[in-house]
Amino acid sequence: MKYNSTRNKNTVVSAAQAISQGISEEGGLFVPQELPKYSADDLKALAQTDYKGRAKKIMGDYLSDFTAEEISESVDAAYAAEKFGSDNPCPISYIESKDTKMSLLELWHGPTSAFKDMALQILPHLLTKSMKKTAGDKKAVILVATSGDTGKAALEGFKDVDGTEIMVFYPVDGVSPMQKRQMATQKGENVNVIAIKGNFDDAQTGVKKIFTNADIKKKLADNSMLFSSANSINWGRLLPQIVYYFSAYCDMVNEGKINLGDKINVAVPTGNFGNILAAFYAMNMGLPIAKFICASNSNNVLTDFIRTGTYDRKRKFYTTISPSMDILVSSNLERLLYHLTGCNDAKVAEFMKSLSENGAYTVDADVKAELEKYFWGGCCDDENTVKTISELYKEENYLADTHTAVAVNVYKQYAAQTGDKTPTVIASTASPYKFAKAVLGAVSDETLPSDEFEMVNALSAKTNTTVPAPLAALKDLEERFNTTCEVDEMPQVVLGSLGIC
Repeated sequence: MKYNSTRNKNTVVSAAQAISQGISEEGGLFVPQELPKYSADDLKALAQTDYKGRAKKIMGDYLSDFTAEEISESVDAAYAAEKFGSDNPCPISYIESKDTKMSLLELWHGPTSAFKDMALQILPHLLTKSMKKTAGDKKAVILVATSGDTGKAALEGFKDVDGTEIMVFYPVDGVSPMQKRQMATQKGENVNVIAIKGNFDDAQTGVKKIFTNADIKKKLADNSMLFSSANSINWGRLLPQIVYYFSAYCDMVNEGKINLGDKINVAVPTGNFGNILAAFYAMNMGLPIAKFICASNSNNVLTDFIRTGTYDRKRKFYTTISPSMDILVSSNLERLLYHLTGCNDAKVAEFMKSLSENGAYTVDADVKAELEKYFWGGCCDDENTVKTISELYKEENYLADTHTAVAVNVYKQYAAQTGDKTPTVIASTASPYKFAKAVLGAVSDETLPSDEFEMVNALSAKTNTTVPAPLAALKDLEERFNTTCEVDEMPQVVLGSLGIC
């Protein structure tokens, strides 16, 4: 299987090249030229194996330049039971009533308590193998922009991995205290963490500019290094996410919640669009999905886009209690546009140029019709997020984080407006303990403690739930990283960290 750039179809690379390079020379994202197609018999076969077996099958169909042994080795290492607490890294909790059937796909049982672990535990294995195939002994310099969860998951995945250096940039006031603590205390000799004076979009734009800066790339090449990415712009980050939608469907069949062939809906709390895009790929491979419910917080640029066909980032930016969704430039939407335009790279390049220069673009009627056919968009502000957390806990005894609550709220809006009672998989993306202040405030009327870890303990006592061990251990770890820089200083910070100013 080969991969094209969304902005230049004449760019054709292997899977290993797409993963090691991360982003195309002209700034486009790599997409597969074709998707493997799965029949009902294929789904039945997937249902008869475990998560690792499903991952090996699906990834093998996309990574044709990897051997079966390489894929098996990567999957077995990434999804080891000791990392996720069981042989099923993403169990489902079911909440069912006469009006709704919600299947909360818990993607946060990994080492950093966020859904990013599902991809970032395997990406280091895929990337290092890709580098050996395409770049020889060059060192991979991994740059990451994070709105909270990607940063820690990438740092944990790549710490002390031979042949890599990783630098994470995050908005200084745009992550939760627990997320900041996770990154600031990160162990590893090849890691660096830097806060920026700006928001996530500033960090993401800054990283993309560094990726495509010819002078900086030459300096790296002269020192036997090259850039790569651990954000979901990297195909090696997005591919593993396809697996868990297939696995959720198989588990629902095996548990008697649906019959093989029944359609489901998928609801995803969405910022950068990668998680919901993975489900879109799964549908196009043959997974029976009827509708994609795209849930935003107050930064509702995607809601407006789905409803109007105009993507406009020129709007107020909100810092919310669901910070991983505080995004106005959703990078992976570019991949969706490529597919909905019939792989029209020129049109996608035009959209992206307009977004960069004018802050907005509008798709044509045909693309808008395709968008509305598959997607439904809704949003939820902080007040309703807190209300949803409270209701879920009091009525269902289910403790949700601030991002999962957004998805639940928007799903309920969708169900109420459409009357659609199709069983729905809701991506539950983080442990509630990563956002202890907001979650504790939602389920308790008592005065909140002032210390983050006191809040964590109070939440555990109030709800009789267990604090994830990696989060509990943070209290006693040494803070290693406290640097803050301006956005325009990011290139110098990168070169300085590598010692090649």
